[in-house]
Amino acid sequence: MAKVPEVLTAADRTAALAALEDWRFADGALHRSYAFPSFVEAFAFMAAGALAAERLDHHPDWSNSFRKVEVSLSTHAAGGVTALDIALATAMETAALRLLAR
Repeated sequence: MAKVPEVLTAADRTAALAALEDWRFADGALHRSYAFPSFVEAFAFMAAGALAAERLDHHPDWSNSFRKVEVSLSTHAAGGVTALDIALATAMETAALRLLAR
């Protein structure tokens, strides 16, 4: 069984969020809303996010409505935000930037 990662300290979480400009911390999780030009780009983002989540073996709470994607990240087993959430948020940002730069 994999070891449960430790919850980040407030200082570590704040430092990590400094590099994730549009993410915010609330209710024990990281949150971000994305708006894409179309449903196709939103779906492509979710596909890229799903692949990143599988690589990390860490899966988001998210929803999609037309061209918008709402994401919430926390490590449920740890009871808060861990390095896994930061890694997945970073991968999602990379995917979003690639899609929005088209």
